[in-house]
Amino acid sequence: MPKFEVVGGKQLKGEVRISGSKNAALPILCASLLTDQKITLKNVPKIADIKSMTKILNALGAVTFFKNDTLEINPKNLKKGSIPENYIRQMRASILILGALLPRFKELKIPFPGGCVLGKRSVLAHTHAFKSLGAKIIDDKNGLHLKAAKLKGAKILLPELSVTATENAIMAAVLAEGNSEIRLAATEPHVQDLCHFLKKMGAKISGIGTNTIKIVGVKKLNGCTYTITGDYLEAGTFAIAALATGGDVVIKGINTDHLDSFWQKLEQMGANFEVKPNEAHIKPSKKLTAVKHLKTAVYPGFATDLQAPFSVLLSQAKGVSKVFETLFEGRLNYLFELENMGAHIEFLNPHQALIIGPAKLKGIPISSYDIRAGAAMVIAALAADGKTEISNINYIDRGYEDLDEKLRHLGADIKRIPPKK
Repeated sequence: MPKFEVVGGKQLKGEVRISGSKNAALPILCASLLTDQKITLKNVPKIADIKSMTKILNALGAVTFFKNDTLEINPKNLKKGSIPENYIRQMRASILILGALLPRFKELKIPFPGGCVLGKRSVLAHTHAFKSLGAKIIDDKNGLHLKAAKLKGAKILLPELSVTATENAIMAAVLAEGNSEIRLAATEPHVQDLCHFLKKMGAKISGIGTNTIKIVGVKKLNGCTYTITGDYLEAGTFAIAALATGGDVVIKGINTDHLDSFWQKLEQMGANFEVKPNEAHIKPSKKLTAVKHLKTAVYPGFATDLQAPFSVLLSQAKGVSKVFETLFEGRLNYLFELENMGAHIEFLNPHQALIIGPAKLKGIPISSYDIRAGAAMVIAALAADGKTEISNINYIDRGYEDLDEKLRHLGADIKRIPPKK
């Protein structure tokens, strides 16, 4: 596998434009299958997960054309058949094809999705939503096998605030007969973006951005052109990288309102930054102080996907910070790598740790554990003394478009080392 080689100690300076949101683009790609008309998507990130999802669409008979950041999808001649298992197992988001295809195919069977190793993720919320709409669950033990002659609008009370289950429920409901109400719906920006896309296709959705989404089913959806929202998680990652290196970076191409809880934590740390509606200016900060409690939560709380990068920044802050990961077991595993680099960390249990700073990080060979932990390791390497070699960067490529190239543009000393032949 390829690796990153990073020489730390360089201040990041300049301007970076954020790519389209991975977490918004993936469900929107799936939702394009709800129509038989052409879809044109702009601001699509060129990352491994988009490539994997495009392969799934192609396997189903959709014709795609991707150039620069624009993806054209023609789903007119979809065919019912088996999708190669390795495509499904490459990422968790492949479960989203259920909500898109069940209204068209009436029956669907897929293996359990794969993705990052973040602990077991139940499919209960998904199957509950489909059953509420009238689908029959043939199998949910050996894979997912669903059947529905007709989907009917219903009140769906989700058992948890699951992003992908909310997205599946929305997609299945927009073509269901009658009215639907999805309660305890997730409100993340990518869920909202999916709703805005579906509305542009002709769906009738209200309550976007709230925990109760109301849908009036329609008989048909139309093709459209739509621009994917900027990736607030990538923006947060670059903001942290700038602060960790004492840099001066302007971040463009985002809705900064998506990061309210993130900006609030930076304020607590004493970070020097300025936020405008569509950009943020991260400035050199004289001193960063610890935060008493960094607790992840569903949106609009602090994003679990920014917990690992933020914890690297906490290792450079003065004082003791407590990190509490509430959503996924196994998500603190990257702290062992950070500890090996010189960070002072005390593990309280699998979900909580103390980070005592500031610590002098040193460059050593380290590994990426998942998409966001991989980004965190890059930030740690940028802040460390000496050379750091980061392996398993395939995770990083799944979620960040040209991360190394963008960092080099800001002055980082980072290069991609191709695999040995």
